[in-house]
Amino acid sequence: MLFKISLSNIRKSIKDYAVYFFTLIIGVAVFYVFNAIETQTAFMAVTEDKREIIDVLTKAISAVSVFVAIVLGLLIVYASRFLMKRRNKEFALYMMLGMSKWRISALLLCETVIIGVGSLVVGLLIGVGLSQVMSAVVANLFEADMTNYKFMVSNASIVKTILYFGIMYIVVMLRSGFVISKCRLITLMNSGKRSEKIAMKNPWVCMIVFLLSAAVLGYAYYMVGWNQADLDEEKIVIAIAMGAVSTFFIFWSVAGMLLRVVMSAKGVYHHGLNSFTFRQISSKVNTTVASMTVICLMLFLTICTLSTAFVIRNSMNSQVEEYFPVDFCMEAENQDDNNDPLYTDIDDCFGDDKESLYNLMGDHHKFHIYTDADLTFVKSLGDKYEELKKEIPEVGWLEYRLRMVKLSDYNALMKLFGRKSIDLAENEYAVCATYNTIVNVYNKLLPKNNEITAFGNTLVPKYKKCIDSFVCPTGMADSFDTIIVPDSVINESGAGGEIIVGNYKASDKKGIESAEKALKEIWQKKMYGRESSIRGMHCLDTRQEAADNAIGVSALVTFLGLYIGFVFLVSCGAILALKELSESADSIPRYTMLRKLGVEESEITKSVFRQSGIFFLLPLLLACLHAYFGMRLGKFVLDMLVSGSFIKPMFFTAAVVVLIYGGYFLLTFLGSKAIVKEQK
Repeated sequence: MLFKISLSNIRKSIKDYAVYFFTLIIGVAVFYVFNAIETQTAFMAVTEDKREIIDVLTKAISAVSVFVAIVLGLLIVYASRFLMKRRNKEFALYMMLGMSKWRISALLLCETVIIGVGSLVVGLLIGVGLSQVMSAVVANLFEADMTNYKFMVSNASIVKTILYFGIMYIVVMLRSGFVISKCRLITLMNSGKRSEKIAMKNPWVCMIVFLLSAAVLGYAYYMVGWNQADLDEEKIVIAIAMGAVSTFFIFWSVAGMLLRVVMSAKGVYHHGLNSFTFRQISSKVNTTVASMTVICLMLFLTICTLSTAFVIRNSMNSQVEEYFPVDFCMEAENQDDNNDPLYTDIDDCFGDDKESLYNLMGDHHKFHIYTDADLTFVKSLGDKYEELKKEIPEVGWLEYRLRMVKLSDYNALMKLFGRKSIDLAENEYAVCATYNTIVNVYNKLLPKNNEITAFGNTLVPKYKKCIDSFVCPTGMADSFDTIIVPDSVINESGAGGEIIVGNYKASDKKGIESAEKALKEIWQKKMYGRESSIRGMHCLDTRQEAADNAIGVSALVTFLGLYIGFVFLVSCGAILALKELSESADSIPRYTMLRKLGVEESEITKSVFRQSGIFFLLPLLLACLHAYFGMRLGKFVLDMLVSGSFIKPMFFTAAVVVLIYGGYFLLTFLGSKAIVKEQK
């Protein structure tokens, strides 16, 4: 009997359950898709290093899934409150007909089980389908061989999804039973008669609060948008706190001013149903200040997370090709007791293994790095140091010996890298770098014809800009400045570390993998083993390692960014949708009265559309403003790691937001429109 009544109730309340059911399905599908990545990648033929990266990725997703489950759990509990509120009169009728609270709780339990099982089945079916698409995405990202691909279903992820969502549904059941047990018949019967009272706040107080909040928010924007060099962890936390508190008070003051401002514009306020529409909006904003604040901040985090993830993903993959054009780069540098560089010969370091080492190499170039104790970064700036420090505060952090290379070595490297060579007169120098801050410094310094003194020779810049190049490949745009000078300027007493860059003899994939393995074994033995003669810095970088690292970082930030971003967007959309639908249900008598007064149905539909649109738009607009300044800080940080434009990622993020957030708006509008027609 209870099962039949439950099915009947769900069918009758399908409009109310639509957003709830839609949210549950998305939550289940997304949860399964991301937790099934490990199973979906099991068939892929990848290197051992990439397999380790996938393992790290799956562990990170598993850890984040706990947080995601908490967010979704809170969302489901919030959604159940809406459904309970919509059915207060129904529960009152059951009680008047003699149904006990226990049986009403059992009825809700049955409905929750039906919806829970339905959402799990549909969500898992959609998730299993989408996970096959995810397999192709992951394979493309990890450059994996999919010849052994087969349709995969992750039993472990299904069990995990059922377990997590089962716990959420149990919490909803317990809460529903507790609420019913505390309800009184008179309260349930009068629930529809109570409406939210519009608190007409003092407009002058609201104006003052708004201006103060805007000023504080503006200062927080300045801290993260234009004063990044002076930021530390404490200041960043303070800026975030200022932004969050200001956001709350901006919504609080706007809620108090909105109706007053519109009422002062008589032509707008008295046009059509605007007076009714804005009173409805003012009431909603007044009662959801805290919710709007949380939603705004969640949207801000979503926009920043998704945009940053895609910037890192696009930049790191492309940078390996640009900034690591050879197969390997090995560098060794001995140091004295003062940590100053000493002359180093890599051939001496490898001893008996030297022949085996060179047998692995194809085209390569070996060269020394030179330094002059009297030529440091700060000394090279001369009297322009203080001026540049004001323009680029990061300059104050930099003090080191400038590295120099011979012009002949630089041109040999450029030939190997497939880049342009340069010419220098005997009294000229050039600078190459890829690290953004250093590049900015020299682009301001070189046009001023800045002179330097190297080994007693005074040199002037050949070019007015820093050359976008490097001598040591790293796979990222993080190379500091290297001074290129004529060979005749160099004093061999300044020779320090020695570097070898080049390609393997092998050209096929297996041959390169074999050569790299042999090279690493020799390097490990001579540089880290007992036979090591190096007392200082030594490193071996390879293009394959750089590519694997780029894939690992980009995969981690992309999947976690998408995972958290999707969940946050669904949460924001669902909360606003449920609140709007609840308000529409409470306002049915008002719409009935409008119809009795002769208002056209098309005007009522326009009013519902405007209410939903403004309600969804308010937190999104402020979130976009937050995101603009937040991305300025993000760009400052990312410039230290990667180089890339935010334009395409921002468009992609906008598309995701429109698809999910806009989808909830559309569902809300259609749902609200259907609700207000109930008593037409």
